[in-house]
Amino acid sequence: MPHITLEYSANLEQRADMKALCMHVRDAALATGLFETGAIRVRAFRCDHYAIADDHPDDAFVHIDIRIGRGRTEEDKKMLGQAVFDRAAEELAPLFETPHLALSLYLQEVPPESSWKKNGIHRRFRKN
Repeated sequence: MPHITLEYSANLEQRADMKALCMHVRDAALATGLFETGAIRVRAFRCDHYAIADDHPDDAFVHIDIRIGRGRTEEDKKMLGQAVFDRAAEELAPLFETPHLALSLYLQEVPPESSWKKNGIHRRFRKN
């Protein structure tokens, strides 16, 4: 972990580079120093069906969910959420020039008894 999921309204498909946004979000999370490179997952899902505010055709959203395992301090969680949110807002800054974008982020801890993992990617990054 972390697992970071971005959901976005389909009308952003031509206005924002979601692959770049995923990479910038990943880099922001890694820059906190809280996670190993092999542990992070970022994915984006386009939402074709949505209703936003008054249904103005330019209204759009990006929502970020971050799921992490237990073991981080409240300060660490706040730092992570703020770093990812700030980087996403920076990447999406041109879209905030008009009053049509909503950006949100939620961070959740996943209890260890509710999480199963097997990760072969770690071998590429761990020295031991």
